[in-house]
Amino acid sequence: MVREELGETEADRLRAENAALRARVEALEKALSGRSDGRPSGAADDAAALRLLDGAASPRVLDGAAPQGAQNGAAPEAGGDAAPEWLPTAVPAVVYWRPDGTVTRWNDAAERVFGWSASEAIGRRLAELVAADPVSAQAVRAFHFDRLENRFATATSEARTKEGRALVCRWSYAVLRDERGEASEIAAMVDDTSDRRRREQTAHGRYQMLLQLVDNALSSIFIKDAAGRYVFANRAHAQAMQRHILEIIGRDEFEASTLDPGIAEMLVTKEREVIAGGKVMQFEEVVPVGGVHHHFFTVKFPIHDERGEPIGLGGIVTEITTLRRAEAERAALQEEIIAAQQAALRELSTPLIPLADRVVAMPLVGAIDGARAELIMETLLAGISSQSAHTAILDITGVRAVDTLVANALTRTARAAQLLGTRVVLTGVRPEVAQTLVTLGVDLAGITTLSTLQSGIAYALRHAGR
Repeated sequence: MVREELGETEADRLRAENAALRARVEALEKALSGRSDGRPSGAADDAAALRLLDGAASPRVLDGAAPQGAQNGAAPEAGGDAAPEWLPTAVPAVVYWRPDGTVTRWNDAAERVFGWSASEAIGRRLAELVAADPVSAQAVRAFHFDRLENRFATATSEARTKEGRALVCRWSYAVLRDERGEASEIAAMVDDTSDRRRREQTAHGRYQMLLQLVDNALSSIFIKDAAGRYVFANRAHAQAMQRHILEIIGRDEFEASTLDPGIAEMLVTKEREVIAGGKVMQFEEVVPVGGVHHHFFTVKFPIHDERGEPIGLGGIVTEITTLRRAEAERAALQEEIIAAQQAALRELSTPLIPLADRVVAMPLVGAIDGARAELIMETLLAGISSQSAHTAILDITGVRAVDTLVANALTRTARAAQLLGTRVVLTGVRPEVAQTLVTLGVDLAGITTLSTLQSGIAYALRHAGR
C-alpha cells in the first residue's frame, strides 16, 4: 500500500512537471510566432524567450530552482570567482583618470560595465572609451577637500559601452591632490543606472549591507530629525533603551527614553547645540542609570541637505564605564604603590639600628633637605622612646655636604634627644665638615663629636658599661 501511495505521488509530480513544461513551450511558441509575423520584438521579449527556453531545457527550473543569475535578472559571471554585480558585496566599478582624461586605473568591474579590459583602457582618454566626460574642469576645481576627509561628489552622465550600447551612469567621485595641492587624479565608483529594477536592487542590497554593518556595531548609533524625533536607531541603541527599534522610530527622547526627564533634557539640550552650531561635537557624558553612574564617549554631528541646511542630527555613543572604572582602580593601585615606596624610602633614608642595650645608631647617607630633616628627628625620637636609649649616634659619614640647613637639623635633633635624657654622639665629622660647622657658627655644646663611626660605637659601649 505504501508503494502504491508513493507511485501515485510520483505520477502526480511528473504530471505537474509536464504541465509546466507544456505551458513554457506554448509561451515560447507564441513569442516566436510574434516575431515571424513581423511584429516588433524588443530586448526584453528576446530575454523572456531565452529564459523560457532555458526553463524548458533545465529540470532545475521545473523544480522551482533557477540558476542564481537567472533568479535576479543578471547574466552569469565569467570565470565563476567574481561576485555577481547585483550582490551588495560585489566590488564596484572603479576608474581613475588624470585631469587631462588619461585613464590610470580600470578594474574588472569597470570592464563588466563598459566592455573594455584594463589593458585596453589604461593609457587612453576616458571620453574615447565611454563617450562621456562626467567630471568637468570646474567640478574638479570646486572639489577641494583633504584626502583624509573622504568626501564624495556625484555626477550623472550618459555613456556608451565598447559595443555602442547606451548607458546612464552615476559617478561617485573624489579629486585626489598631490603635496602641492594640485589635482593629480579623479577617482570614481561607477554605477550603471540604466535598468531601474537593477538600480533599485543594488540600492536595496547596499542598504541591507550597511544596516548589517551598523547593527553589529557595539556602539549606539542613531539619527534624529530637526524636531528631535528618531528616524533611525541600531540594535545596540535600542537594547540600551530596553525597547524594540520600532518602538523608538518617530518618537522623541522624552517619549522613547527610560531615563529621568532631567537627564533626557540634558541630552536634548546638547543635541540642539550641535544642530545650531553646525559642527561635530565630541564629549564624555556621565549618566546615572538605575542609581549607577555610567560613562559614555559621545560623538554628535549635524546632518545637512544638499544646500547645507541642517535637517537632523546623528549620534554615536560608546559606553566606557568599564574603561573608566579600570582607570580609577589602576590610579588607586598606583597611589598605594607610591605610598609603599615612599614608606620604604623613608625607612632606608633614616635607618635606626639598635647596637646594644639602650644604644642606637642612625647612619645618614646622601643629601638632607627640609622634609628629610623632619623625618630624621621624628624617627630618632621615636626610636629613643621605644628603646629607652641613653646614647644615640648620628653618623654623617655619607652626607655629601653640610650646610646651614643640615647643621640646624642636626643640632635641633640633638637638643630634642637631650630633652629625653639621651646623650647624642655625632660621628663621621671630617676635617672639611668641622671647618664648615665652625664657619657657620654652629653651637655643638652638649654634643660629643668623633671622627669615625667605630670610635662613636666604642664610646657608647663604654658609657653603657658604666
